[in-house]
Amino acid sequence: MSNEGKKVRAHYCGTLDDGTKFDSSYDRGEPIAFTCGAHQMIAGFDQAVAGMAQGEKKSVHIPAAEAYGERREDLIMRFPADQVPNREDLSVGDQLYLSSPEGRPVPATVTAIDDAFVTLDANHQLAGCDLNFDIELVEIEEK
Repeated sequence: MSNEGKKVRAHYCGTLDDGTKFDSSYDRGEPIAFTCGAHQMIAGFDQAVAGMAQGEKKSVHIPAAEAYGERREDLIMRFPADQVPNREDLSVGDQLYLSSPEGRPVPATVTAIDDAFVTLDANHQLAGCDLNFDIELVEIEEK
């Protein structure tokens, strides 16, 4: 039985291969709610939940390609420093927002600043990382 198209609630704990925890719904006290298969979650997480029963727990390993994708060099951009507003207030690690061609905000992290350029990385912070999730399917909303 598939959960595709059903609203579900799941608890999860996400770790990298070295054991570093990057996110956990348990820490927030509330499971995440989403429609399974509606592309609201990364592909590998959606696929894992699609076949689970309510109350089931499982651990899954999701390769980068089924998570946030591989890192892309074309998403690392250098801008002339004199064209970056408030450059003097920026620090490496700051999060800025660029606009996509469609006008949507795109988060980018400041990775370098010097007198000539400001370098931004618009890759997701988990791009290129294989992810591990311990998932507990808490609820399947029946129609």
